[in-house]
Amino acid sequence: MQNTQQQSISDNIEKYLKEHENKQMLRFITCGSVDDGKSTLIGRLLYDSKMIFEDQLAAAKNETKKYGTVEGEEIDFALLIDGLQSEREQGITIDVAYRFFSTDKRKYIIADTPGHEQYTRNMVTGASTADLAVILIDARKGVLTQTRRHAFLVGLLGIRNIVVAINKMDLVDYSEARFEQIVKDYRQMYEQLRFSLPYKSFHQKIDFIPLSALRGDNVVEHSERMPWYEGEALLPYLDTVTIERSEFDAFRFPVQYVNRPNLDFRGYAGTIASGTVCCDDRIIVYPSKKSSRIRQIVPPLSPEAKNEEETKEAFESMAVTLTLADEIDISRGDMIVKEGEKEPYFSDSFEAMLVWMDEEAMKNREYTLKLYAKESNASIASVMFKRDVNNWEKIETKTLELNDIARVKIDLAEKVAFDLYEENKKTGAFILIDKITNNTVAAGMIAGVSTRQKKERVYTEAEKALNAYVREFYPEWGCKPC
Repeated sequence: MQNTQQQSISDNIEKYLKEHENKQMLRFITCGSVDDGKSTLIGRLLYDSKMIFEDQLAAAKNETKKYGTVEGEEIDFALLIDGLQSEREQGITIDVAYRFFSTDKRKYIIADTPGHEQYTRNMVTGASTADLAVILIDARKGVLTQTRRHAFLVGLLGIRNIVVAINKMDLVDYSEARFEQIVKDYRQMYEQLRFSLPYKSFHQKIDFIPLSALRGDNVVEHSERMPWYEGEALLPYLDTVTIERSEFDAFRFPVQYVNRPNLDFRGYAGTIASGTVCCDDRIIVYPSKKSSRIRQIVPPLSPEAKNEEETKEAFESMAVTLTLADEIDISRGDMIVKEGEKEPYFSDSFEAMLVWMDEEAMKNREYTLKLYAKESNASIASVMFKRDVNNWEKIETKTLELNDIARVKIDLAEKVAFDLYEENKKTGAFILIDKITNNTVAAGMIAGVSTRQKKERVYTEAEKALNAYVREFYPEWGCKPC
């Protein structure tokens, strides 16, 4: 398929790449109930934005005839996304499918997430890096139990921009009354949801768009079939929407690597999680709490650079190497923060919302906790409650199974620096790794700080007898009763 954009790419590839490099990136997910049209919507977006090649389109046409998913000569756009054979046969999404496309204003990474409750962990994986969520609702069915589940998960993962796409408007004769009723029902549901989320200062921006993914109404261009809708179509909306972000601006720099190329240079490499840093800024290093001053900020070398370059200031998401004015013992997993700004929490225990992602149920064992670049031994001290993702009710439990979401207390083997997830996702999110299987068993969002309680040791009868014997015959050893 040849179009204007592809022609400009072939004419001047270097110019296109330069323009593409400077575009803002927007990551978003699509989620909704089964058969709400998530994959069809993404396929339509790719098709109408001219990002489908001829061989892909020909394959989709053949697959459409093979599976008979639509009538006539229409293309089943969902087949452009559903890559697994089982997905094509059943007409559902199972795995998370990532797709890339771009417009003149932005470049996009889409995560098509499954709607089935049994694939909750897949949706959580896809939503973990998203800036915006498109929640699809079938105009015929309205707000369902699955809609409540997806709204809860999107809120739990801290996504602040929500687009409620009311799909299949062609099947309700493009009714304005039906659209307004679904908008009202969703807003009522959201008012209840706010009290079930663990974040105190969390706010979401919610917009509603009526569309038909199959017919292309309000997907790329405003539909004449819905003149009563005065808002933007989905793609123009995505091109211009302002992404709501946390106002957290304190400097956080998790050290990923100690750069020591020669005896005269010792730097600390990593990606700035939040905030800004300048040369001569005073900093504090956790966990040692030693202070120093930024001497040098070295960005990654460009292909044209012959010598080490320096910069005076660095911002969030920049990968840099910092050098300090003083010799401080710093290693991978340490965190550098600025003096005078909001300090991170520093504790060996915290409360978190945990999503259990392993086929095997939770066991009373020690796990490896990975928080940014920091790794530490950790254990789940207690399960406070788990949430029913469909009705948001609290359920008492002592263990967790696949796709369970619970509030837990986690104890660590050492004190670590962290932030709350609602303030800073990059320093407030973690995973738990099973030491035996090396599986990632859970993903978590830090929701509060707690105090670690020391457990009294329980002695066996043999230990008690030996202790009594030593106290009687060797009192000089000073053995205390157990």
